[in-house]
Amino acid sequence: MHVKDANEYEDLLAEWSDLESGLGIILSHPQSSQEFAPRVLQYDRWMQALMQRDPDAGLYLLFQLASNSPVGYSASHSLICAVLCHLTAAMLKLAPRERDSLVRAALTMNVAMTAMQDLLANQSERPSQAQQEMIRLHPVKGAMLLGNLGVQDEDWLEIVGSHHDSRMDSGDLGSAPITVRLCRILKMVDRYAAMISPRLSRAGRTATESALSVMANSPADVIGQALMCVVGLCPPGTFVRMDNDELGVVLRRSLKANLPYVAIVGSAEGQLLSAPRLHATAQGTPAIRVALPASGLRAQLNHYQILRLGSFAGELFA
Repeated sequence: MHVKDANEYEDLLAEWSDLESGLGIILSHPQSSQEFAPRVLQYDRWMQALMQRDPDAGLYLLFQLASNSPVGYSASHSLICAVLCHLTAAMLKLAPRERDSLVRAALTMNVAMTAMQDLLANQSERPSQAQQEMIRLHPVKGAMLLGNLGVQDEDWLEIVGSHHDSRMDSGDLGSAPITVRLCRILKMVDRYAAMISPRLSRAGRTATESALSVMANSPADVIGQALMCVVGLCPPGTFVRMDNDELGVVLRRSLKANLPYVAIVGSAEGQLLSAPRLHATAQGTPAIRVALPASGLRAQLNHYQILRLGSFAGELFA
């Protein structure tokens, strides 16, 4: 389903916002949340339904949110990691049970440091010694907390407890135990999503820089290849400069890798267009020259107008 009118856009935006808000509440106050584990499963099902409804619009809204504001960073980061794990699990053809453990670990991996993670996103100075200690201990503390909150999935708990453990990176991936493989997926997704997200102390990297950095560390890694297949070098929501100097924002992925649909939103002279223009990069020029950090664009865009163009993509460029 594509965004065809303002009501559909407002409904989709509200659904994603409500999902993120609900997740933020239980992560911030896990011990006060009734039936914590069932709530996580509920949010996972909600996320799956939204991605089935329109995965490109979901990625667009999430990447815009992740790259434009550090407010509520922890919940936003957990949700985008869960979405990327969900897509990567499908690309790798993981069994449903493995996919469930992975995605639910992504949603809850920072449950032991949610408040501090939000604080760090708005902190200009380096983490203090006490904060560094909390960062070091949060995986193990998180797994213990989840167990006390009723999580009985041992793989889920082990992934959370090991998602910063460097020992998970050694050895052949194909012969590694399933929890090691799932942990490696989460580690790569976590690192990629953190790179694109801004902190007060630094701007987020471009999506392309983040993707290339991930692949440079493990160029032959099937996990990195799968992640890049599902998001591309320029995922939906990424600002791009075209080779004719026009400004665009990636709208939808296409069947051709790294040749997405782009909404042209600014002229080569630096003027915002009164209405965005749909362009399929797979059909020819202009091509994407470079991805841009969202922090470099100060103008407020009409995201409804942009997403609505996606409903015409298949008709115009079939």
